[in-house]
Amino acid sequence: MNKTIEFFTMAKQVIKRDGTKEPFDSGKIQRAIEASARDAGLSAERISEVVNQVSGTVLQFAGSKEEVATTELTDKILGELDKIEPAAAEAWRKYKQEKSR
Repeated sequence: MNKTIEFFTMAKQVIKRDGTKEPFDSGKIQRAIEASARDAGLSAERISEVVNQVSGTVLQFAGSKEEVATTELTDKILGELDKIEPAAAEAWRKYKQEKSR
């Protein structure tokens, strides 16, 4: 995990869809981005680039808040993925759609 990115993380709680709260975990964000990039068939090098770029932006966003909703995090992640790696954003959405069935 990139410790520089961790330094910027100040959000202490994540508010889940059901209203419950859990401690903020930047690793979850990075793992989710990595999984969607892997599902999109990206190379290991490109996966690393995407994870670093997107998670850095998302963690800076989350760092400006004491609490952050998972929906806000998801929207920010997908917005960034749409800009830099649309295939990974599509893989994320497909996974979420299949999971909700």
